[in-house]
Amino acid sequence: MSKSSRKSIVASFGLLSAEIENKPEVEEQTVRSGPSPANRVGAGVIGAAHRAIDDIRTERDRLKAMIEAGAGAVRELDPALIDPSPFPDRLPDDDTTSFEEFKRSIETDGQKVPIQVRRHPSSADRYQIVYGHRRWLAAQQLGRPVRALEVQISDLDLVLAQGIENAARQDLTWIERALFASRMDAAGIKPRDIYAALSIEDAELARMRSVYRVIPADVIEAVGRAPKIGRPRWLDLAKILATNPDLLGRVREILAGNRSPGETSDQRFQRLLTAIKPAGARSTDAVVISDGRGTQLGALEKRPKEVRISAAGALGMDFLRFVEAELPALAERFAQQRQQ
Repeated sequence: MSKSSRKSIVASFGLLSAEIENKPEVEEQTVRSGPSPANRVGAGVIGAAHRAIDDIRTERDRLKAMIEAGAGAVRELDPALIDPSPFPDRLPDDDTTSFEEFKRSIETDGQKVPIQVRRHPSSADRYQIVYGHRRWLAAQQLGRPVRALEVQISDLDLVLAQGIENAARQDLTWIERALFASRMDAAGIKPRDIYAALSIEDAELARMRSVYRVIPADVIEAVGRAPKIGRPRWLDLAKILATNPDLLGRVREILAGNRSPGETSDQRFQRLLTAIKPAGARSTDAVVISDGRGTQLGALEKRPKEVRISAAGALGMDFLRFVEAELPALAERFAQQRQQ
């Protein structure tokens, strides 16, 4: 199977979860006393990288029809008997507002979409989550059973399933995706299957490896999701640490130190990067930019060969757009002054 065909298979599977999530009419299922082979969904529905396109579509349609028709595959489980996936793909969020809203919706309207679980490979009476961690956590905090669909699935197909689910949502940050790749790498998952799980090319996996092979997982986890910190700055941090590995101790001290109240993961990353940057690369001056009423719009950082303007909030973003629009006129005024 070619790389392009494989990517299309994975992409098509990203639609399955989204389609089911958007079906409010999925009916509640009765509690089953125990699993039976007839009530388990085969792992083939997840193994997207290993089957022909027609077979995958057939299996996808079968699973969707089974859930919508209430075919008895969904069970209610005690959340205490379920463990998270052995391949975590999320870091704690700075803002818990969205989760609290999500939990209230489940409390009010019930859990419309089941999570997917598999039997724990080393504990016969326990389960592991394939995907649906937020629904499981909400049920756990609400003290109610969680509706679950049990599948028979290998480690490889489990990470592919998680990747497909997350590709449909597209809400993981770059570093969360890189950390997920590192855990697949450590588990011996082949690169071609990591490509499929994350829908990336080999060049992107190489960039992720250049980060997670230099920055330990505990450091990444201590920083957090950092949703506004993209690939370039994580690569900058990895480059600094690769050049001077002795800085790792200092990095851990910075992250373990006192944090400002309300500090976000983005701010934590920036504080860390600023603290360990080589002296010649640090800002030589920084000026707060405010309007006439004292409202902060952003900050200006001057370096030997560049000037950076960062925005403070939505108003700051408007200011940046204003500056961008004014640049041609400023360049013209500069040219006129040079002539005079």
